[in-house]
Amino acid sequence: MNPWQEIARFTETGNDVIVVTVAAARGSVPGEAGAKMLVTRDGLQSGTVGGGRIEARALAEAAELLGSSEEFTRLVCWNLQRDIGMTCGGEMTLLFERVAAKPPWHLVIFGAGHIVQSLVPVLLPLSCHIDVIDTRADWLSRLPVAKNLATHPVASFEDGVGLVTGQSFVLSITKGHASDVPVLRDVLARYPGIPFLGVIGSASKRAALLRDLRTEAVAEGLLDRITCPLGLPIGGNDPHEIAISIAAQLLERRSMPQA
Repeated sequence: MNPWQEIARFTETGNDVIVVTVAAARGSVPGEAGAKMLVTRDGLQSGTVGGGRIEARALAEAAELLGSSEEFTRLVCWNLQRDIGMTCGGEMTLLFERVAAKPPWHLVIFGAGHIVQSLVPVLLPLSCHIDVIDTRADWLSRLPVAKNLATHPVASFEDGVGLVTGQSFVLSITKGHASDVPVLRDVLARYPGIPFLGVIGSASKRAALLRDLRTEAVAEGLLDRITCPLGLPIGGNDPHEIAISIAAQLLERRSMPQA
């Protein structure tokens, strides 16, 4: 795997990376110009700038840069004897570049019933953060424990709309039509440009949802943001198959340019 593939792998999984490059080398030095190493908050991931004391100092410098909220590049020139305490008397110039992690894909799921119980395990291995909202704490407790999953018991489903952002993918898979409508209404009111807003159900349910949302004064143009039925037209009615069809549709939409 080349360094650029590795950088992409780290940033896509939410990790900032420091790319350390030997920009110049003069005299007796342990690393040659062009050498690179990749550093994350977990330490050295690959490559080397020469090992030993120079590498230890570079790792400390990279850790300091990772802790900065403003600095993204740093250029240092070290005399190995004077600055590093090495016996060789050469000089090395190192360029430190921080490559910021991509924001995790955010999914907000209203409902924790049978389909969501099957859907969440399919999504968890992906680079994403999932918030699941339900009025039933017992259903939330059945979901797996994972660092990228948070569950939120609420008095009413629409109480969870505050977890949505303008970049979230939102799924309404609640107990039924009556609890879907206020979720859809409030999400569209706050985020009319939401990239994905899907609702479980049939074509007839879609017609009923749109009718009720019109009575809630939701603008006609916003109703086109709603995807219902949810999921690609594949598989059967088993919750596991429905979950796979939904996950496939989410990945398909994520790869599309956003309007």
